[in-house]
Amino acid sequence: MGMIYADIELINYLDVVDAHKYRISEDEIKRMNVNILVDTGSVQLCINENIQEILELPLIEQRRSGLTNGMREIYPVVGPVLIKFKNRTSLTSAIVLPGDCEPLLGAIPMEEMDVIIHPLTQTLDVHPDHPDMATLSLKRIIPQPQTTYN
Repeated sequence: MGMIYADIELINYLDVVDAHKYRISEDEIKRMNVNILVDTGSVQLCINENIQEILELPLIEQRRSGLTNGMREIYPVVGPVLIKFKNRTSLTSAIVLPGDCEPLLGAIPMEEMDVIIHPLTQTLDVHPDHPDMATLSLKRIIPQPQTTYN
């Protein structure tokens, strides 16, 4: 299977909140369209410093991350960032890679958006079993019987 790319929109979610509170206009929300590498081997959303500069996402923390070559590096984590793909969204943080490194769409936001990689067409798409909205798996909660003591 070759490399798969998807067109997504990245949005500074704090700007969305400010727009809902009428602190800024909808036109002032920082957003950008990105052709991103779909990477099931990556866990998180990874953006680069250029994208970070445009979206102006605040620093949350520094995090040590493992690279494919086995090395571990410390990278800034920023957010919250809203990801939009077709009729799906994911609200997440993003690891900031240096310079203009290729951005990566990792497994966690893909799971939250309930998307699949179509192997025949090598495209990212919404899950065909629930095309109208994302469906998430939750642990089944079984009510425990109440214990009474006499």
